[in-house]
Amino acid sequence: MRLTLPAAALAALAALAALAACSSTGAGAQTAIAPRPAATPAPARRAAHHTFALSATDFVLDGKPFQIRAGEMHPARIPAEYWRHRIRMAKAMGLNTIAAYVFWNFHEEREGTFDFRTGSHNIARFVRIAQEEGMWVLLRPGPYVCAEWDFGGLPPYLLRDPELRIRSMYPRYIAAAERYITRLAQEVRPLQVTRGGPILMVQVENEYGSYGNDRRYIARLKQLWQASGIDVPLYSADGPTAYMLEAGRVEGGAIGLDSGSDEKHWDLARSIAPGVPVFSSETYPGWLTHWGEPWAAPSVEELRKEVDFLLGTKKSFNFYVVHGGTNFGFTAGANAGGKGYEPDVTSYDYDAPIDEQGRATPKYQMLRAQIAAALPAGETLAPVPEPIPAVAIPAFAMRPFASLWRNLPAPIAAVHPRPFEFYGQNQGLVLYRTTLVGRTSGKLVVTDLHDFATVFVDGAFVGTIDRRLGEKSIDLPKVATARPVLEMLVEGMGHINFAQEMIDRKGVTDRVTLSGMTLMNWQVHLLPLTDAWVSALRDDAPTAPAPTRRGQFFKGEFVLDKPADTFIDVTGYKKGVVWVNGHNLGRYWDIGPQLRLYCPAPFLRAGRNEVVVLDLLTTSAAPLRGAASLK
Repeated sequence: MRLTLPAAALAALAALAALAACSSTGAGAQTAIAPRPAATPAPARRAAHHTFALSATDFVLDGKPFQIRAGEMHPARIPAEYWRHRIRMAKAMGLNTIAAYVFWNFHEEREGTFDFRTGSHNIARFVRIAQEEGMWVLLRPGPYVCAEWDFGGLPPYLLRDPELRIRSMYPRYIAAAERYITRLAQEVRPLQVTRGGPILMVQVENEYGSYGNDRRYIARLKQLWQASGIDVPLYSADGPTAYMLEAGRVEGGAIGLDSGSDEKHWDLARSIAPGVPVFSSETYPGWLTHWGEPWAAPSVEELRKEVDFLLGTKKSFNFYVVHGGTNFGFTAGANAGGKGYEPDVTSYDYDAPIDEQGRATPKYQMLRAQIAAALPAGETLAPVPEPIPAVAIPAFAMRPFASLWRNLPAPIAAVHPRPFEFYGQNQGLVLYRTTLVGRTSGKLVVTDLHDFATVFVDGAFVGTIDRRLGEKSIDLPKVATARPVLEMLVEGMGHINFAQEMIDRKGVTDRVTLSGMTLMNWQVHLLPLTDAWVSALRDDAPTAPAPTRRGQFFKGEFVLDKPADTFIDVTGYKKGVVWVNGHNLGRYWDIGPQLRLYCPAPFLRAGRNEVVVLDLLTTSAAPLRGAASLK
């Protein structure tokens, strides 16, 4: 199927292409799609040197009180080609600063190997683009960040240690954190305001008072940053509660409130840490969404009141988030609420002022008007950039492509099943297989199942176990086979990213019993579902029988004259993952609310585009289509 864009969209794309060379600074830089109206002047260049300091009550820029009006966005959740556009959108809303989390596990996926150069990993380039666009930067590097991101940004390789204690002076953890801080500092040290860059402050840890009370740990992180050449002011961010602020604050650093929506929050912070400025480090214009919930939609009127308070009292603030982006691949995290586990959806739209595709929402227009009315004399708003084109794609056919069961790697023998991380795997799938001896039917209990399993006996589907629902067991039927084969295909979803349940290993975390009998002697097949592994799958559909077993790949294609953003609509499928041209768009699940996955234009190409779907619960192909919006 060939799709031709409307003339207006083609014109907009032509404008983007004309501006695509705006920034290619640094090793590994990519061409940047940089939409803005033709009348917009080139961004003003700042003087080479500025000063930024903390007074007892204010942030002080070049010797004058400075109101931080920040909006948060995360480079890892945005295609690098769109960084400039999203930063310009924030500036046009009236903001003067970008706050950005750095996700440790995004940059150190394998222990000791860092990537700060390719694609969205190039954090230095993101900071430089912010400076080129006349914006300051608040850097939020963790080591722990939360952010509804897998394991709160911590690298899952840490979970191989059975005694792991995170966010503490536990030797293995702190050694890994020291390596990360030292390496990241090399990237951002030249970008501090003290050296002509835009970074005003660096946050130490994140909401530590909600987790622990090891003041030695916070002091050690401060020491590490300063020893690594970070000489801008530091700050902490905690809930506006006395015990949180006391445990989480960094000595001498500014105090961030998550959030500061009332004057009493500022009074509390000043009483605990006098002599440093306070700001609302996370003011929430939106909120997160878990699978199985309706889309979050916080009160717009409450937001209006809170922003009126912040602007009317000239307080500094950061919108968390001004633009959310997308949890591409397996990067979405989870919470430990509900029945014990609440995985986050793939979209990080967050009901933010700038939506997942980068468009201004009514909330954006409201906030822009509020900020415009409160701007200091002489400041004006930048024009809103032209929206990046999005296109609907008519339905296109899919077909059976490959079966997981015919593409299993060699097994690993294990007396007891072990978690993914002990095998060096983060997420994806693991197949646990054993022959039943003695007990062959009854209640199968998994202690514990993390996170979702399809269960088979002698190849026949028995049912599912869903941790999200608090499930740990399933009844196995009687079969005629003397020694039936039990198989559990386990999907690891997001590692918990907040509070006390973060030691969240995936797969079978302890043991499996059948009517009280411990099942032993397993074969373990690792299926990490890396992009490279999926791209290398052989097309066995022409010679294989029609699929009858759940765990099936499907393939299809569509044709574009020119790439544009779209959302792949997975209506007709049940639970799985989508790849487009080898890019993992993330998970889908028919329990909702998300039935469309964002596919940005940089993932697409003119001509044929290939789509691969892995579905864990269906054996029948259904057509796909592309929509122009998330909902």
